[in-house]
Amino acid sequence: MRKLKVVLLALYLGAVVLTGCRKQEAGALRIAVLPILDTLPLYVAEAEGYFAAQGVEVELIPAASAAERDQLLQAGQIDGFITDLVALALYNRDATQVVAVRYAMVPTADFAQFRILAAAQSGITTVEGLRGVPIGVSEGTVIEYVTHRLLEAEGLPTDAITALAVPKIPERMALLDAGELRAATLPEPLASLAMQQGAVVVADDTRHPEVSCSVYAFRKDIIDQQPQTVRAFLAAIDEASAAINADKSRWSDLLAEKGLVPAPLAGAYSLPDYPANAVPTEAQFDDAVAWLQATGRLMTSPTYEDSVDGRREGKRGSGNC
Repeated sequence: MRKLKVVLLALYLGAVVLTGCRKQEAGALRIAVLPILDTLPLYVAEAEGYFAAQGVEVELIPAASAAERDQLLQAGQIDGFITDLVALALYNRDATQVVAVRYAMVPTADFAQFRILAAAQSGITTVEGLRGVPIGVSEGTVIEYVTHRLLEAEGLPTDAITALAVPKIPERMALLDAGELRAATLPEPLASLAMQQGAVVVADDTRHPEVSCSVYAFRKDIIDQQPQTVRAFLAAIDEASAAINADKSRWSDLLAEKGLVPAPLAGAYSLPDYPANAVPTEAQFDDAVAWLQATGRLMTSPTYEDSVDGRREGKRGSGNC
């Protein structure tokens, strides 16, 4: 009997050691995905098995628009999503609801996230040419914020900048193409499509990368209750981003399948470098808050410390196994 107990104890201890050497199941997450280029690492992590390798189950939930995504968030039907600093500040206007944990996309010297474009027929080619000209934007969003900050950085005074509300991007593009809108701000890759159709770049964020970015964000309760799950998710996104950057030609079918690049650009659009695991700076967040306050859209002061969590490392710790 004593020998049997010893054998059973040995088997139990062996099982414990083996379990400790395997990746633990981190949990499950529901992530909203818009049809935007920023989401490519999510699809790559799913297709290449990076989420599964990290022990996290991720369900990608399509959302046709930011408004639909926000409805899913308010209904508690998603745990995380990609957003921007303007929206992040608005989410947290009264209390901390969501927390940013990583860059999703940033502009670089070779890749713009947003471009201010002039219609081909407008004759506008310089920032000064936009003085007093209505610029099509979606009001109170990162599009309007970037428009103001880019033009201000290029020397146009605030009182010379005129924003015109054209919230739906397809309508904004159509009006720009027809010359009924003399200027508009568009995100990539739609800006490249407008350029292909004749629009002229007046300014973009390649010269001022500090004014724009997108971020992965989670509900605060998920951050508090499932930190290991969030770390596992970020580790998979790190792997996916590195895989994209290593071979950008490999993902054409996935881009087309998920509708992340307009059909006329399919096969010809150059992917950006996806960022390493980092978070926006306090200055970036505070500037978005300051703009919202100055335009009367935010009466409170959400803080960087509550809204951005840079302590979560993307790589999970490895043991001695």
